Amino acid sequence: MAQPKLFNDAHHVCIIVRDIEKATKYYESLGIGPWKDFPSLEPYLGHLDEDGKSAYMSLHYRFANLNNIQLQLCQPKEGKSPQWKFLLEKGEGVYHIGFSVEDLDASEKVAQEIGLEVRAHGRRADGAGFTYFETENEGAGVTLEIRAAGLS
Repeated sequence: MAQPKLFNDAHHVCIIVRDIEKATKYYESLGIGPWKDFPSLEPYLGHLDEDGKSAYMSLHYRFANLNNIQLQLCQPKEGKSPQWKFLLEKGEGVYHIGFSVEDLDASEKVAQEIGLEVRAHGRRADGAGFTYFETENEGAGVTLEIRAAGLS
């Protein structure tokens, strides 16, 4: 089997914001949108490997599909999520860049083999999911994520 390409297919950029309503209105004033609420994060709950599961479940996401990439807005609530920590320490800004992969588990394994540390990961029963890596302070300047769509 050929090694999965980890960071070849950019899917989205996620921006942490304090006020998702204000941010949505601003982006729409620039012609960026329409914005949709992210589907419920509940399907990840049983397959989530992250401290602060309740904080993760309270994240409010919106997304806009552009011609070449998806933009995501994330408003974290106070808690133990990495997103809340980012907002406290750095303020609003780009939190992560998400890349699509075909086989999430195989790609995560390859990433670990090349020395990337997993920050958090979550999976749904249909195979969809994500993995965040500890890359922000290792030279990337931002968190890198791999993600896969579900089988259904």
